[in-house]
Amino acid sequence: MGLVKYIREEIQVIRERDPAIKSNWEVFLYPSFKVILSYRVAHRLYRKKHYFLARWVSQRAARKTGIEIHPGARIGKGLFIDHGTGVIIGETTIIGNNVTLYQGVTLGGTGKEKGKRHPTLKDNVMVSAGAKILGSFTIGENSKIGAGAVVLKEVPPGCTVVGVPGRIVKMGDQKIPREDMDQVHLPDPVSNDIRELQKDNMRLKTELRELEKHMRCMKDNTIEMEEIKEEPHETV
Repeated sequence: MGLVKYIREEIQVIRERDPAIKSNWEVFLYPSFKVILSYRVAHRLYRKKHYFLARWVSQRAARKTGIEIHPGARIGKGLFIDHGTGVIIGETTIIGNNVTLYQGVTLGGTGKEKGKRHPTLKDNVMVSAGAKILGSFTIGENSKIGAGAVVLKEVPPGCTVVGVPGRIVKMGDQKIPREDMDQVHLPDPVSNDIRELQKDNMRLKTELRELEKHMRCMKDNTIEMEEIKEEPHETV
């Protein structure tokens, strides 16, 4: 891929996903643009086993942008890191196409194990601010990870994960558009459960009131019947 073509693609990605951008020239100021360009250079050096130079390039970019991408990570096309400060991408991380990461995201491991120890993100995944994905497992395509979530196990395609630890909410297998950057209106299974419990509570209260009313009526009828039985009968 030529440098000019790469820059054009990065401009398109950022303009699609950041409504704050006003001109193409602003792209050159974005930490995401700078760090991904540095990563491409560092990754090429890493593949050629120039490990020191690769780490030098990546660490220099990390100091300038606040985004740390290990040169050994494998990243597809269209990655966008919004704001970016505090983002960490580990050595064996694999990222598909059109993935979006927000500030404070960690794609990390869980220990000192060797081999594949970082997550794999499939195409069109969005990871919201402050989320942590820790371990060697896959986040399925078109999935969303909610802000602050801690994900420790595999996520099927087309799902949303929220909470600590992360809980999966099925969303179906519908593709998430690249422009869909809503981090706020994500399904919350806890809130949904609370709402269902509140509905059940109101239903039970209504049924209890009806039952009490019915019991009072039965009691009044019983008293009336006893009073009738106790009344003296006239003899002819």
